[in-house]
Amino acid sequence: MSRSSTQWSSEEKPADPTSLLLAAGERLIAEAARRFPIAGDRHDRAYWMDAMIEEAPVGLFFKDRDGRFLIANKATARHVGCGRDDLTGLTDFDIFPREVAQVLRDCEQQIIRTGEPALDMEECYRDVAGRRKWVLTSKLPMRNDQGEIVGIVGIARDITDRKRQEALHRGQAEILQMIARGEALSEVFPALIFLIEDQVADVTGSILLIDHDRQCVRHASAPNLHPDYTRAIDGAPIGPAVGSCGTAAYRGEQVLVADIAEDPLWADYRHLVRPYGFRACWSSPIRSSQGQVLGTFALYSRTPGLPTPACHKLLGVATHIAGIAIERKEAEDRIQFMAHHDALTGLPNRGMLDERIATAIEIADDENRSVALAFLDLDNFKLVNDSLGHKAGDTLLKTVAARMADGLRPGDVLVRLGGDEFVLIVSAPRRNAKGVAARLEAVRQTIAAPVTLEGRTVQVSCSMGVALYPEHGRTPTELLANADLAMYRAKEIGRDALHFFSNDMAISAHEKLRQQEELRRAIACDEFVLHYQPQVDLRTGSVFAVEALIRWKHPERGLLPPGEFIPFAEESGLIGQIGDWTLRAACRQNKAWQDAGLPRLVVSVNVSARQFQEIDWVERVRSALSDSGLDARYLELELTESLIMADVQQAVALMYRLEALGVHLAIDDFGTGYSSLSALKRFPVGRLKIDRSFVQDLPGDADDAAIARAVISLAHTLQLRVIAEGVETREQLEFLREAGCNEIQGFYIGRPVEAAAIEARLNEMEPEGRWPEAGRDRSGSHLTLQPGDLA
Repeated sequence: MSRSSTQWSSEEKPADPTSLLLAAGERLIAEAARRFPIAGDRHDRAYWMDAMIEEAPVGLFFKDRDGRFLIANKATARHVGCGRDDLTGLTDFDIFPREVAQVLRDCEQQIIRTGEPALDMEECYRDVAGRRKWVLTSKLPMRNDQGEIVGIVGIARDITDRKRQEALHRGQAEILQMIARGEALSEVFPALIFLIEDQVADVTGSILLIDHDRQCVRHASAPNLHPDYTRAIDGAPIGPAVGSCGTAAYRGEQVLVADIAEDPLWADYRHLVRPYGFRACWSSPIRSSQGQVLGTFALYSRTPGLPTPACHKLLGVATHIAGIAIERKEAEDRIQFMAHHDALTGLPNRGMLDERIATAIEIADDENRSVALAFLDLDNFKLVNDSLGHKAGDTLLKTVAARMADGLRPGDVLVRLGGDEFVLIVSAPRRNAKGVAARLEAVRQTIAAPVTLEGRTVQVSCSMGVALYPEHGRTPTELLANADLAMYRAKEIGRDALHFFSNDMAISAHEKLRQQEELRRAIACDEFVLHYQPQVDLRTGSVFAVEALIRWKHPERGLLPPGEFIPFAEESGLIGQIGDWTLRAACRQNKAWQDAGLPRLVVSVNVSARQFQEIDWVERVRSALSDSGLDARYLELELTESLIMADVQQAVALMYRLEALGVHLAIDDFGTGYSSLSALKRFPVGRLKIDRSFVQDLPGDADDAAIARAVISLAHTLQLRVIAEGVETREQLEFLREAGCNEIQGFYIGRPVEAAAIEARLNEMEPEGRWPEAGRDRSGSHLTLQPGDLA
C-alpha cells in the first residue's frame, strides 16, 4: 500500500470540508427544489442529499474516531468488494489484512490528532474477493457543532484501470529493454507472463515455441503452471485438434476455447488439464515480422468463458512482444553461428578451433585417452576451381565436408580453416596410432570418391598430416603446428598421402625458421653480392652481355652459391625481395660501368615466378631503370619456361608491357618445361637459352645432341637467337657452333666473378667494331675474347 498526502498551511487551510460538502449538497437540493417543487421541504432535502451521496460515482464515506464506517455509498462498497449495508459498523481491520488496515488507521489517526487533511493519497489493497484495487483517496476531519473532531469524511476514486495501464506501459518498456540488452528468453518470457497475469485476474500464462522441424510445440515458459502439466504438453504435435495451442499453431490464428470440458479441440487432451481445474484456454499465435508462426501465447482460466475485450487486446500485446524477443534471439544466434562457423559448409571455423582442441584435450585427460589432430588439404583443388569455376569448387567443398561430417563419431570435431583446408579432431585410445591411421584412411577414401560437377565427374585426393596428444604436443598451438608440418611432408612425398608427425620434422622446421631469420637479416643487412658471367657471340667471339648471379656473403659460412638459399627463399616467400635487390643492383652496376667508359654491355637478370606474378612488376622494373639511369636496352630479363606457361595469356600480356619499356626478354632453361609451339610464337622474346642439362653430355650423348639441334632449329625458324649455358669444353663449343648456336655461356669462357674482376678484364681489352645483332636491337661496342680468356 502506498500513500501520498498534502499538508495545508494555516493561511491556505480550506473551510471545514464537512461544511463544504453539506453546502454543496444544499445548493444541489435548492436547485432541485426550484425545478421540482416536490423537493421543497426539509425532509425532501435530506432525501435528495442521501440520494446524491448514494449515486455519486466516487466513493464517499464517514468514519467515527475509532475508524468505524458510519455512512458509505455504493461506490465505496464496490471499492471494498462487499455490500453497502454490510459495511456499516465495520473497521478496516474487519475488511483488509492487518498490515493494510494498520496503515489506513495510522493515517486516519494522524488526521484526527492534527486536524490536517490528507489529500490525493494512492492506496493499494486487495478487496474481500482478493482482487487488487488502486484508489485515489482524500480524507478530511469531520467536526461537530462545537468544533470537535468526531471522525473523518473520505472521498475515494477507483484508479485501478489507470494504474494497470501505467504498470502495463512500464512493464512493456522494461521487457523491451531486457530484449535490447540481449537477456535470455528464459528471463524475458517469465517477465512477460507475469506482466499479463498482473493485468488480468485469475489467469495463468504459458508460452510454447514451435520446434525446429515445425512438427510440434515445445515448452518455453509457464512460471505459474504446474510442472507436471508443462511436461505433459511439451512436444505436443501441431494439428487441427490439438487443444488450443497446437491448433492455434496449426491454423495460424487465435483459438479461444470457452469451455475445455465441452470443446472438441480438447477431446484428446482435457484429461491432462482436468487435475489443475482450468476450464478455459485462449491461445494466440506468435508471429515473426514476416508472418511466420514462431509459437503460441496462451492464458488459462479456471472460469469458463471468453476473454474480455481488454484481455483480448493484452493477448495481442503479449504475442507482439514475444515475437520481437524470439526474432532478436534468432538474429543473435545467427550472428553467433556466423561468427564461429564457416558460411559455405556450416562447419565450425578457425575461430572455434583452439576451443575445440582444448576441450578434446580436457576430455582425453579425464578419460585417459588420446587426441588425434589431422590437418588435411585437398590436392589440386585449384585446378578444379580454374577449370570448372568457383561455383563448382564451392560445390566440391560442400560435398567433401558433408562426407566427412557424415563419418564423424560422437566426440569427433571437423573444422574448416578456409580454402580447401580442414582439421579433424578425433578421440582415440592411448598408444593406438594404427587405429587412428585406419580411421583417417577411411576419411581419405571417402574424400576420393567421385563427385559430379557441372556435368563432369571428378575425383580429388587429399594430403593429411596427423599429430597425437600428448606425444606430439600438449597445447592446441603445438598440435596444430605439428599436424601442419606433417601435412606438408605428405605433400612433399607426392600428395595423396597420410603422414604422422615425427621429431625429425620439428628439427627440420626449426632449421627452416632459423634459415628464414638469417635470410631476413641478410636482406636487412645487405649481405648479398652479384657475380657476373660473360656471354659470348660464337660468330665474332665478342662479349656482348653478362648474366648477374647472386651470392650470399654469410657472416659464418662464407660465400654461398644461389643453390643453397634461393630454393628456400622461394619457399618462404622472400624471393621477391631478393629478386628486386638483384634487379636494382645489376642495373646500378651496368650504369656504373658505362659511366666509367667501359664497353656497353647488356646485363641479364633472372626473374622469379613470384616477381612475375606481382601486379606492379612492370612498374618495379621501370623504377629500377629510372633510379639507376640505365637505358632499358641494356637490360635483359630471363623468364623460365615453366613460369610463362603457368598462365600463358597473362604472361604474354605482361611480356608485351615489359617489351614496351625497351628491355630484352629471353626464355631460360628452354626444353625443361612444356612450351606450346602455338604459344611460343606469341612470346615477344629475342633469345632461347638451352638448359645446361642438354649441354653437359655433348657431343657424346645422341639424345642431347638431337635435342640441342632441334631447339636451335626451332629458334631460327621463329627468328630467335639461341644461347647455350653450361659450356665447359672445346668440344661442346665446336658442336654448338656447327649446329648453328649463336651464343654461349659457361666455365669455358669464364666463371662468374665479382664486378671488379669483370671491370679489370674489360679495361685490358680494346673495343673493336659494333655488337652484332642478337635478337632485338643491340647496339654499341663489343669485346673480342679468346676461349679461356676469363677462365
